[in-house]
Amino acid sequence: MAVYDMDDALSTARSQHASHAPSQQSPNTPPRTESSERYTHPIAAAQESGLPIIDISSYLDATSSASARATTAQAINAACTNYGFFYLTGHGIPIATLDQIIDLARRFFALPLEEKNKIKRYDAGGPEGGDSARGYQGLGENVTGGLQDMQEAIDFYRPWDGEVEEGDGGPGTRKTLQGPNLWPGEPRELRALYEGYIESVTEVGRALTRAMGAALELGSAEGGKGEDEDEDVFVRHCDESFWVMRMINYPPLPASAKPSESAGVKEKEKEDDLSQFSCGAHTDYGCVTLLLTDPTPGALQVQLKDGSWLPADPIPGAFVVNVGDMIERWTNGIWKSTMHRVIHRGDGGVNGVEGGGRVSVPFFFEPNFDAMVKPLESCVKRSGRPKMHEGSTYGEHLLTKVFSNFYYSKRTDW
Repeated sequence: MAVYDMDDALSTARSQHASHAPSQQSPNTPPRTESSERYTHPIAAAQESGLPIIDISSYLDATSSASARATTAQAINAACTNYGFFYLTGHGIPIATLDQIIDLARRFFALPLEEKNKIKRYDAGGPEGGDSARGYQGLGENVTGGLQDMQEAIDFYRPWDGEVEEGDGGPGTRKTLQGPNLWPGEPRELRALYEGYIESVTEVGRALTRAMGAALELGSAEGGKGEDEDEDVFVRHCDESFWVMRMINYPPLPASAKPSESAGVKEKEKEDDLSQFSCGAHTDYGCVTLLLTDPTPGALQVQLKDGSWLPADPIPGAFVVNVGDMIERWTNGIWKSTMHRVIHRGDGGVNGVEGGGRVSVPFFFEPNFDAMVKPLESCVKRSGRPKMHEGSTYGEHLLTKVFSNFYYSKRTDW
């Protein structure tokens, strides 16, 4: 990653936050795919059969045929156009490894709070040496849409390899995002396994973004370089992905957060009447999210185009994948960054204990920090709409989100 001027990025983030107004967007362009109920009636198909399942193995195997890759790309286009979400199989990471990742996270969250706070996240510029991003956050510290989420988490980021600047608090303080990852001391084996997992899932992210470029029919990448809009445009802008990985525990929502069981109240209305969410409705910031979660059913919910919420229940060995804000911008809204939320009531007893916490480990495969993200000209023409954004770096977008509502913080001098 090139050296990045954090002061400029923070200034841009503040000005964008102050002047931000929601934009109006037209409906998506229909996918080019074969006729079937999945594509001609996508909402009914999802409500009946769930989200699509896509095998990415053809983009991880150099010997795969062109027809196999074309089939995968076509499925990705349809899923991203109709839902912005799908399940991903064929990624090559053993189920035993995925199970270990979840188990180690659960073991960490079972530790006493005193132990977890040894790697506590602190604000940038403070005497503790925090960078506002990395480390452990306790219940209610994370905020979505201005409301505190019922979750605890650890956030890890790609190590900062630009210039490390002194924070606003003077010597020994840090700028936002410029600190080291804070790895827990227990479980002892967690760091080594997670670092290996990051390498593996990063390769899956690269394969997926390559397939997404092909799905948009951007043309061959042979001889392409720089800003050329060919099928490798996402790969080039993510070759030093400023990835993020979270370990999250969602305790069951308290009874006070649950809606009343009034006679005649529809389930959808009761869900929307919640006073608190495990994680409020939001979109993700970057390219694609590869979500690994425990078997808890009914917690993750995806908003369909008719406004209804569809449970995205986990499938063993599969990632739940969704499109992020940067892909929506690159495609000028042809593919949407879909709203989703988490409501964990504690039912199901999937871990042998009724009312247990839901554990998930999302990996966010993001653009390079200094990647310029703006609508692709071919997507602007295909969408039939004006450019939805004039372009900015991913780092500016990320810092805008941090400044807006990512963390509950009393500091304003990030």
